[in-house]
Amino acid sequence: MFLESFKITGLAICQIFLLGIIGYFLVKKNILGADGLNSLSRLVIEITLPIMIFCQLIKGFSFSLYPDWWIFPLISIAITVAGLAVGAAFSGFIKGVQHKLQFLSLITFQNSGYLPLVLTAALLPKEKQEPMFIYLFLFLLGFNLVMWSFGVYMLSFHQNKKFELASVFSPPVVATLFSLLFIFLGLNRFMPQLVLKPLAMIGECTLPLAMFVVGGNLAEIRLKNIDIKAISLLTLAKLIILPALGLLLVTKFKLNPLLGLLIIMQLVMPPATSLSLIIRHYKKEDLLISQGIFFGHIASILIIPIFLSLYFMLVVIQ
Repeated sequence: MFLESFKITGLAICQIFLLGIIGYFLVKKNILGADGLNSLSRLVIEITLPIMIFCQLIKGFSFSLYPDWWIFPLISIAITVAGLAVGAAFSGFIKGVQHKLQFLSLITFQNSGYLPLVLTAALLPKEKQEPMFIYLFLFLLGFNLVMWSFGVYMLSFHQNKKFELASVFSPPVVATLFSLLFIFLGLNRFMPQLVLKPLAMIGECTLPLAMFVVGGNLAEIRLKNIDIKAISLLTLAKLIILPALGLLLVTKFKLNPLLGLLIIMQLVMPPATSLSLIIRHYKKEDLLISQGIFFGHIASILIIPIFLSLYFMLVVIQ
């Protein structure tokens, strides 16, 4: 049973990272330069992903079908707090304030959007993808609010920069809030297929383009003076201990199978690639961020299939 699940999840991960490898070599071969990668990233974050969120929510979401929709942002905050707690337990082995803060941020914030979205499309049958996408978008509502407030504060510590409220309301967050309001007002019933169909086609571009961005970001990482101790502790804390605790809790409390999958999937994700963008934006010295993102993604190629296979072996998604 485990080997069969591992084969399925392993093949899904290989498909995902194949897209990432394409983005990696597009940048390495200078087919896609830094400006092109930034433009592609903006295209995904500001256009295709918000459109995908809008289309998926107005098509499959209603407040009657998902009366507990507000739980998902709270779950994302709980997972962030869990990551922070586990990171704090290991941070005593890391010397230096800035080293500790970057170590903590790598464990606290995961690649919560791109990889889970593509993994959902690769792993689940069509009828399960729609509710899972909705779970993810609602989850990201809470995650992005915390990431672009507390996460920015953590990495820009000593920067003497005031908190920017606008940074919290990223296009995906705005798209989710707008879609929920759109549905609440009942306007989705008047959305013509003439408009919805081309919008859906644009949204469908998100998943492959997102993996090009992830691969391209990894290609831009400059590795030097690798901190083997910190990377080993990061891998242990983020990619082994956190998902293991999640697997224990999810199976013990017998959560809804799709909800359990969402939690395990988020807990086993590698560090968020956007952490490098925050470091770059606030001109902070990159002490651990690039190393953690790069080696975290490499290790996740093996670790993600292991934990997802264990979950599928223990829980049947009907």
